[in-house]
Amino acid sequence: MATLTVLGSINVDHVAQVDHFPRPGETLTANQYQTVAGGKGANQAVAAARLGARTTLIGCVGEDAIGTQMVAQLAADGIDTGAIDAVPGQSTGLAMIYVDSKGENSIGIWPGANAALSTERVERHQKRITEADLLLLQLETPVESLERAAELARKAGTRVVLNPAPARTLPDSLLRHIDILTPNETEAEQLTGIAIGTLEDADRAASALHERFGISTVIITLGKRGVWLSQDGQGEHIVGFVVEAVDTTAAGDTFNGAMVTALLEAQPMAQAIRFAQAAAALSVTRMGAQSSIPNRDEVMALLAEQN
Repeated sequence: MATLTVLGSINVDHVAQVDHFPRPGETLTANQYQTVAGGKGANQAVAAARLGARTTLIGCVGEDAIGTQMVAQLAADGIDTGAIDAVPGQSTGLAMIYVDSKGENSIGIWPGANAALSTERVERHQKRITEADLLLLQLETPVESLERAAELARKAGTRVVLNPAPARTLPDSLLRHIDILTPNETEAEQLTGIAIGTLEDADRAASALHERFGISTVIITLGKRGVWLSQDGQGEHIVGFVVEAVDTTAAGDTFNGAMVTALLEAQPMAQAIRFAQAAAALSVTRMGAQSSIPNRDEVMALLAEQN
């Protein structure tokens, strides 16, 4: 079986469901509150594992009860947790999430132990990167560590997928090691300076990423409008699924975990994206991050309904 290594964040999410996002100085009473497992790295690893990928997660938690609990949950999902380090003197990362009545979210993150995912830790787990078929990265851990991981993967012939979220400026030295880039509209604009208002804009942004960094595949997620896929400059629009969103938290993470799972199964790119869209569509109909991620049977059932 082809293997996936995810390098990224592990958080505990505090989620409050509200009628609208609080304005400055406003105090709101939440309609619902829950504590759930999250973090972009962990979310993507869980999505891949639930959907059938043989998955390893490289990350850090604190030496605290919630960190121990989250590692146990990840292992219960079938993830190899041997490269998750408990960092002395640190607390597990945390996210504060508001979800409004339209299912949109507003998120604040405290990195905690995620900030301790250093280049030295990456090198300590080098074998899990170089022996994987694919490495999946995001941006909630130190950028220099992502760059080192991508460099090690590229030298070993491991494909590198970067989900450049949350949006931030990135060094060219990282982007030149990326095979597949999966920004949303905001992240694509951050990287290219091109605002994504139309499909033509998405095509221009993808072309800029191909030309500037040599990234062979660019997948720009467009929310309800679907996905713009560009492979070596050849672009196409792939429409999404229409569902009623309850909470969009982890939709992008579910998409990325599902997509790489399909690619590891040697599915064609367009088919892998369709599989990922189905998984993400199911996730937004449920509350929470990892609590919203579907299993493979659910995804296949939705795909069967649409065909």
